[in-house]
Parts: sequence; structure tokens; C-alpha cells
Amino acid sequence: MQIIRANLNHLEQVTALFDGYRVFYRKASDMSVAREFIRQRMVLQDSVILLATEGETGLGFVQLYPSFSSVSMRRIWILNDLYVHPDARKKGVGRFLLEQAKQFGIEHGALRLELSTEISNSSAQGLYESLGWQRDESFYHYSLSLS
Repeated sequence: MQIIRANLNHLEQVTALFDGYRVFYRKASDMSVAREFIRQRMVLQDSVILLATEGETGLGFVQLYPSFSSVSMRRIWILNDLYVHPDARKKGVGRFLLEQAKQFGIEHGALRLELSTEISNSSAQGLYESLGWQRDESFYHYSLSLS
């Protein structure tokens, strides 16, 4: 398994995973709209998508959006999307993607990564907490200090 920064050459792999991610969150499958959304993120370079692959197979992805802390005057990355294909779950793909997202943030001088998840998504919460993410008890908002 490897993690790569996705570009337009990986559009179909990411689109299939992104559509699965949306279905996981109870949205109707719509490959054409998903493809265009991901294509726009890539073309406009307004997000970073890290893609887990094994050969030509996409296993999962994480999508990061930039933000800033005005008080600290440093970048923050919002880990907005994390998805692992059902066939690749329980094999360390999610953990590896999160570790690579952390490394990306460190390499780019970010203050921290932030994410939020559904209150009912206890398996994801367990993974986040095992990697050092801390939950805000009011909102289930996680933050991982990179300093």
C-alpha cells in the first residue's frame, strides 16, 4: 500500500471512493456530480487529496482543506473527508492515511489538523483517539497539535 497526493490522473479512483463516502453519509450515489466536484478541487487546487492505493486500486482517501488561525498566524488543515472502501477496512488504511495527513501538515508548517465526525461514528472516534486526536466534549470536534 502506498499513499500518494492525488491529481487529475487519479480522478476516477478518487471519484469512486468519494461517491462511496457520500453514500456512507446517506447521500444518493451520483458519480457524475462527484467526479465534477473532485475535478474542481484538483483543478482549482483548493484541497489536498491523499489517496491510498494498492497497485491501480484505490483503497481510501483523505481530503484536506486549508484554513488559518489568525491568533497564531499559521495554517490549519481541515481534515474534511476520510473514507476507506469497505473491502479495505480493518487493514490499517485509515490509520495510514491519518498518519500521512499528519506528516503533510508538519511538512507544510501547519499549526494543527482539525476534523469532526458524527457522534454515532464510534469506530472512527476510536481510531482518532488512538492517534492522539483530542475531542471537544461539546461538539465532538477533534484537534491534533502539530507544534
